[in-house]
Order: sequence, then C-alpha cells, then structure tokens
Amino acid sequence: MRAVRAVSAVRDVHARTVAAPAAVVGALLDRLGGESDPLFPAPVWPPMRFDRPLGVGADGGHGFIRYRVAAYEPGRRIRFCFTGGESGWHEVTVRPLGPGSCRVEHVLESRLPPLQRLMWSLGIRAVHGTVVAEIFDNIERAATGRTPAPVRRSARVRLLHRLLWDRPRAVPLPATARLAHSAFPHTDFQDAWQLELRPGMPQEPEAWQGVLGRSGFPVRGRTENEILLGEDARHLDFRASVHVADGRVTLGTVVRIHHTAGRLYFAVVRRAHPFLARMMLRRFHRRLALAAPSAGERESARG
Repeated sequence: MRAVRAVSAVRDVHARTVAAPAAVVGALLDRLGGESDPLFPAPVWPPMRFDRPLGVGADGGHGFIRYRVAAYEPGRRIRFCFTGGESGWHEVTVRPLGPGSCRVEHVLESRLPPLQRLMWSLGIRAVHGTVVAEIFDNIERAATGRTPAPVRRSARVRLLHRLLWDRPRAVPLPATARLAHSAFPHTDFQDAWQLELRPGMPQEPEAWQGVLGRSGFPVRGRTENEILLGEDARHLDFRASVHVADGRVTLGTVVRIHHTAGRLYFAVVRRAHPFLARMMLRRFHRRLALAAPSAGERESARG
C-alpha cells in the first residue's frame, strides 16, 4: 500500500478597519511588490518581489516564502498560491464599508505536514502575524496620514528576526571601489563581503561609517559611493572600504604587511578576520534596517 503523509490544515485570518475610502486603499494595494511598494514592511522584513508587474502568473515571494499570483482584481483582491512544495494560498482583500472607510483582510490557508506544522506553531505563525500587522499599519499611514500605535514584536519574533537576517557573501573587491584599490602601491591581502540593500535603507556611504563599531579608525578618503577608513602600524597597514552602489553595500579590506613579525601577526588575525567582517556587516545592516522609515512613512513623505 502507498503511504499517506499526514497533513494538518492551517487557517489564519487578520482584518482591520481603515478610515479611508476603499478606492484609496485599493490603489495602494495595486502597488504591492513594485519598486515603490508603500505597504510591505521592508527594510525590516525582506521585500516582496515578482518576476514581472503584479498580475496573474507573476512569480516571486518574500525571503524564503515563494508564491505565484493566482487571482488579481485590481483595487480589490490579490490571491497568492504557494509554490516550492508548500500547499495553500494567502490573499488580501479590500471591502468598502461606506464612503470613508473599508475593511482590509488577509487570509492564509495551507495544508502542512507534521514538521512544517510544528515550525508554524513554534515561530512562523508569530512572524507572519507581525508582518501582516505591519502591512496594515503601513496601509493606515499611507491612506490616512495618521500613525497607528506600532506593532510590538514579541521576544520570539525578535529572536527569529535576528537569526534569519541576511548573511554576507564573499565577492571580489568592486572595481569601482577606487579608494581601496589605490590605497597602497601593493597589497598582501584583500577580501570583500557584500549584502543587498533593502528598500528604504540608506545609500550614502557616510551612513555606513559605523560598520566597524566604536573603533574610531580615521577616515582616509571619501568619494560619492565609498568611504575609506584605516590605520597604519609598525607591523602592517590596513584599510577598510565601505562601498555602496547598485543596490549593494560591500565591506572590503586591504592590508599591507611590513616585515616578518607583521606576517606572523596577520597569520593569526587572518583566521578570525572573515568571521568578524561578516558579523560586523550583518549586524550593522540589520541595525540600519530597523532604524529606517517604514514603507508607509516613506509613502507619506512622498505624498
């Protein structure tokens, strides 16, 4: 006999009444997943992105959650069907309650095997509820100009948020990081770690100057998209480049070693350097995302 895998049904509903016409809220909904998305709570959470403009058949998702647009009624309703092995859907609807108010509802239905159901119960449900509440907050900010009481992220959500944050990847030192490339006549070591910028994150290198913490390293140079920090010592000289361009931030390091003692010293430091560089970039990336204006605040400022 063929084994039947046990699954559990999940249904999760969130709704809010918004003191704005349904047409106004619906117009905001139609921009979901676009370049100037006024609703999805990025940069605190990974942005919603699709492979084409919002419409039936558009593939995408946010973070590791993947889905496809299965139904779209402009200004009224969007349904997303999960892809990538997960069964179910989630949808957002806008229903008028009168000339000056409407009801926004988000419904999720899914059938989960035991392990995924456990993950849903232990953490994903809380994260999902927080993201939906922050979407509703952005709807209110953008549609009414008023700022609702901010969502309180539970200790569990904050922990998962920290654990799931983007991780830097190793890349070549960008060719346009000219200050780093010209820092020394020759270099004995160089590396670079990179993260994508999320919508709403600062794009000025000066905003990223604190990536090295409270080190107090002097600034050695600035350009439009790069700031160079560093220090010279008897055993070696180093420069740290913070390069912001093309929707990415890159933390690069170049080192010049003076003599044998410097080589011995750096042989030890080099083992810890990749871990420390990744940790500092990841931590500061998250800090700036948490401090950035929400999508609703950015929309109100544009307004």
